[in-house]
Amino acid sequence: MTMSRSVHPIIAPPMHPFLWGTPDEARPLGDGSRGLLSAMLGIDADSGSRPELDDVRLTDSSLSDADREALEAIVGAAAVSTDRDQRVGRARGKSYLDLLEWRSGDVVAAPDACVAPADEDQVLEVLELCAERGVAVVPFGGGTSVVGGVNPVRGEFSSVISLDLGSFRGVEDLDEVSGEVTLGAGLTGPEAEELLAEKGWSLGHFPQSFPYATIGGYAATRSSGQDSAGYGRFDEMVRALTVVTPTGIVEAGHAAPASAAGPDLREVFLGSEGAFGVITKVRVRVHRKPEVVRHEAFRFPDFASGTAGVREVAQLGAGPTVIRLSDEPETMVNLAGATESIGEMNMNPGCLCITMYEGPAGSDADVEARMARTREILEANGGESAGAAPAEAWEHGRFGAPVLRDALLDAGALCETLETATDWSNVAALHAAVGEAVTEALAPAPAFVLCHISHVYPTGASLYFTVIGAQSDDPRGQWRRTKDAASRAIIDGGGTITHHHAVGADHRPYLAEEIGEVGVAVLRGIKSAIDPAGIMNPGKLVP
Repeated sequence: MTMSRSVHPIIAPPMHPFLWGTPDEARPLGDGSRGLLSAMLGIDADSGSRPELDDVRLTDSSLSDADREALEAIVGAAAVSTDRDQRVGRARGKSYLDLLEWRSGDVVAAPDACVAPADEDQVLEVLELCAERGVAVVPFGGGTSVVGGVNPVRGEFSSVISLDLGSFRGVEDLDEVSGEVTLGAGLTGPEAEELLAEKGWSLGHFPQSFPYATIGGYAATRSSGQDSAGYGRFDEMVRALTVVTPTGIVEAGHAAPASAAGPDLREVFLGSEGAFGVITKVRVRVHRKPEVVRHEAFRFPDFASGTAGVREVAQLGAGPTVIRLSDEPETMVNLAGATESIGEMNMNPGCLCITMYEGPAGSDADVEARMARTREILEANGGESAGAAPAEAWEHGRFGAPVLRDALLDAGALCETLETATDWSNVAALHAAVGEAVTEALAPAPAFVLCHISHVYPTGASLYFTVIGAQSDDPRGQWRRTKDAASRAIIDGGGTITHHHAVGADHRPYLAEEIGEVGVAVLRGIKSAIDPAGIMNPGKLVP
């Protein structure tokens, strides 16, 4: 079975360059958010403004005529573009620093051209040409990176191109017996789910970037979706990958569900962030489309008791598809609730825990049993059922929160997220250390530091922080200092520098401390072996 979408050789990224989503998705701040900004942060939400895209200045293209002609000879003239609307949409990702740069009035460095190969052979020819001529290559999928992962770095190279993966959008080889399928790297999450649903299947990977992120991006960043308690991280779903490197095409993965045939080459490319090659196809585990869905929320008196309950659920394997626990500040501002209620003060004390359960048609009894077992564990740890409504509200708005960041920035607020993971025995200490580091770095300006446990494992969990404050006169410098303080607290506190946002450029300065000198040498050795000219996404991942 092969299904795909017909596409133009180059499709301009659908998201507005300095918005999360499209202008049609933009929404103003609600009364609750506006009141919170005014009362707690001294921000007048009515005084904000947003620059016009036409006023943004880009670097001029430095792609030579000879290089352009050589690229066109490989992919065709229609698949090479230096048009502004193509270059501007690929100039930055969606981090707070990226969005601030658009608003700064500075000239924004953009890729010199966009190139859209039609197949792996063309990708290989493009990479070989670029290696020979000293042209850097940045693979581009959905552009949702929040760590500088797609920002073009020209460095010592003559030019830098954005390699568009929009042609790789097929769904192939659905094995309904084994529960596996091959997905094109350029498919967005919604496209993949829609095409799989036509055959009664689902991938079940729903990161907050789901509306725009791509299959290739999931693999390249070790993405973790909100349903990870039920279906696992994306890297756990991957059976095999097709990767085009400047020195050849690699089929990473074995023809069996497990193998002892040496080190697993999938691990070289999962999380490689385009620094080693271009992921074009991913074979993944899928499951029957859920037809039975149940929700239940719980309230805990404090984060400690909620953490204990969530830990026991993970360690006993009770089976929720989604389980999330917000700390007291996040619960207070309703960040885990419906999007339209974010910012409205929640007078219910304590911490909100969201659970959701899914199963295929006819699995009602199994779903109800998993729900009952989870409820039993959470109640034994001090949780009280709050019914289905809070969990249903969260699911309804779970992809909408990033849109509100645009309005916050327009109003002059600082708004960014950061994340880590650690062992259960260290969750409380790391939660406190990061919160204190961020608060101290932003002082004396007031700030909200909100957190939730978003992904759980038998041995530990991730901590996802949202920071909201008032911008200083130097907002970029303000956040760099704050992010550095948080990163130092994470490293010193025994956490990982990133659980699912990836390394990119932002976390690259800290990676060596996490993986050690030998680990750095391993990454550099791989880079040297398969990308000797160093053209693949320079300035990212490899210290």
